[in-house]
Amino acid sequence: MNDDYLSYPARSNSTITSDPNSQHILVFFVPGNPGLIGYYAPFLSTLRDLLDSNASLAATTNFHIHGQNLAGFIDEDHEPFTSQRKPHNLEYQIQHILTTVTSLRTPSGPKQGQPYDHVLLVGHSVGAYIALETCHRVLRDPSLAPHTKLSSGILLFPTIEHITDSSNGWKLNMLRQTPLLGDNAYRVAQGFLRLWPYDTLHWFVSKALGFPPHAADVTTRWLKSRDGVWQALHLGMDEMRVIREDKWDNELWDIDQSSKSAIPRFYFFFGRRDHWVADHYRDAFIKKRSEQDKRTRLIVDEADLPHAFCIEHSEPVAQKVYEWILEMFGTHT
Repeated sequence: MNDDYLSYPARSNSTITSDPNSQHILVFFVPGNPGLIGYYAPFLSTLRDLLDSNASLAATTNFHIHGQNLAGFIDEDHEPFTSQRKPHNLEYQIQHILTTVTSLRTPSGPKQGQPYDHVLLVGHSVGAYIALETCHRVLRDPSLAPHTKLSSGILLFPTIEHITDSSNGWKLNMLRQTPLLGDNAYRVAQGFLRLWPYDTLHWFVSKALGFPPHAADVTTRWLKSRDGVWQALHLGMDEMRVIREDKWDNELWDIDQSSKSAIPRFYFFFGRRDHWVADHYRDAFIKKRSEQDKRTRLIVDEADLPHAFCIEHSEPVAQKVYEWILEMFGTHT
């Protein structure tokens, strides 16, 4: 498995791969923090299988799935961080994702090298914020992505406003504001982690924390990397500074009285109990958007799926995302 990205292209033996009239849709996944795409391998592979299993959808559409790390989470993608060259902040991550999304092209067939017909951003946690902000910037300034039809998003357990009012956000913000400790928290963490041999730490993550193999492998590599923990803490603290008021224009939600389309443009999937999302802000956001926009779906989970669904609950979330993709681009079977 590539440590930097995961890619699941449309089936090469699809009967429509060579059809110049078929659609090519990019499903681009933006991870949360820590921004390591390896956590989502079971989720993305399950989604790939579900899309491939739908014969009627496959008759008209090629779905290409791509996801990649946020910047700075593996040592190979950057020069070592220092006090002068610090880890990447949230603004850098937004620019990084925008640059990548706009550079991707249809990989094969008659449309090889051409822009995708549609790009669907799927984001988790802060990845949902990054996906939403990417859509917003392209809407305000189409020259940022002149050849990319960035038209929709699926936002999973989204941390999109007032993150410091969540229970976990409050704790991280207190750490950020603590004199001396906030700026040096990564040194404390790195010093502790150096005491653990790789195999011992992997055993602890796997057995004591109960992580399945894919998550234990990704977590151990991240914790033992040179800069990964620093990057995660730096980004997390910047999230506390940046993710405040709902700042997006109504235009983003496609509030257009002349449009007769009922096809959703955005799906928001909130956890019922999410330690990174304050319930009262979540409920106010849902009430406001539900009253304003019929093309945004706002769902609160009823099954107590955890915020970190990618550890052990990939399949049920992939099933939900598959059904929403059908509503956006196909029909239910």
